[in-house]
Amino acid sequence: MNYVVVGASAAGVNGVKYIRQLEPDANITLISKDEHIYSRCILHHYLEGIRDIKALEFVEDGFIEKNNINWIKGVGVEKIEPKQKELILSDGRTVSYDKVLLATGASTFFPPVKNLNDAKNVFGLRNLDDAIEIKEKAQYAKNIVVMGAGLVGIDALTGLLHYGKNLTLVEFKGHMLSIQLDKRAAKTYQDAFTNEGVTQYYDTAVQEVIMDETGAVKALALSNGLIIDCDFLIVATGVRSNVAFLQDSGIECDRFGLIFDEYGRTSDESVYGAGDISGRNPIWPAAVKEAIIAATNMCGHKRELTDFFASKSTMNFLHIPTMSLGTPEPADETYKVDIEEDGQGNYKKIIHKDGVIYGALIQGDLSYSGVLTQLIREKINIDKVEKSIFKIDYSDFFHLTDNCQFTYND
Repeated sequence: MNYVVVGASAAGVNGVKYIRQLEPDANITLISKDEHIYSRCILHHYLEGIRDIKALEFVEDGFIEKNNINWIKGVGVEKIEPKQKELILSDGRTVSYDKVLLATGASTFFPPVKNLNDAKNVFGLRNLDDAIEIKEKAQYAKNIVVMGAGLVGIDALTGLLHYGKNLTLVEFKGHMLSIQLDKRAAKTYQDAFTNEGVTQYYDTAVQEVIMDETGAVKALALSNGLIIDCDFLIVATGVRSNVAFLQDSGIECDRFGLIFDEYGRTSDESVYGAGDISGRNPIWPAAVKEAIIAATNMCGHKRELTDFFASKSTMNFLHIPTMSLGTPEPADETYKVDIEEDGQGNYKKIIHKDGVIYGALIQGDLSYSGVLTQLIREKINIDKVEKSIFKIDYSDFFHLTDNCQFTYND
């Protein structure tokens, strides 16, 4: 069997890893634009100087050789021909497959802001090349603006704190990390960045990039009427899945990205998908799990994506650990919200309904996060537990069997 995997990030690398475990003698080819295997989640550590390129790797030394992978790196896929089962590469080569896993990920989305796509010194932060360019050129800037206060934007901001520049954050939503946090948890980070000298604007959009005579960004016009100095702009307003090569292939996509089912299967029986190429659940654990599912089914072993709780984010900006599980806000008034906090920066919020927890936030002491994750993942009903919702432990819902295994009894 001839397996091909496109993309060398979380989904692609775990895809080739599991295919090799299940098919020791198969031919496996990995194709990627990247020339390194690295974690995008910690690119800000590279900006900070905490890690070099080698320290960004998330595989063991010799991973490619040990798994006997044919790695075609520094090359993209321009087109897929499903009927011929062929991939057309950007260097003109053609690669054949019996089954292929598409894990090309996503790229920075540049919104339709006047001059944004034309101005110089405007950057995204999505891959290692972006991080290298930002680190090299930011030292010559004076006024750096990060546009977007999601996880990537805050990563960029954190990585640039020690550069000694004037830093500004502009966010369209009402608070930082609006997908992951409520206003209370976000304020802790906002105050911490204020203490680091970062100017922040919320409920504010960039309406125009103002350029100098050389075409470089020199200022930004904001929706609040202000014009702020900016000679270096990092755009972190979201991503778009890398599916351009699928055009005219007949493989089904929607407005988000590639469509694949709970087995990783696309509309073509020989083509599978995993990770950010779907435009959904853009987090590392989800990409890994989807790749494992897809690889398993590619190799003929049926496995369904039913045991994974995708909406989980863990962060630790400015030494403030936080975990977000599920939704940070109740969907409507039928949900109950319990909050516990103290004067030491510890904050817990649990959203539940009819005995089932649908979301939680923990900031500061994360020791309760393991229990909460299990309660949410397994949809365990806590109505019968008579103690505080913040004091539940494993013994309240997992029970030791005679063979020393744990089981959940409803």
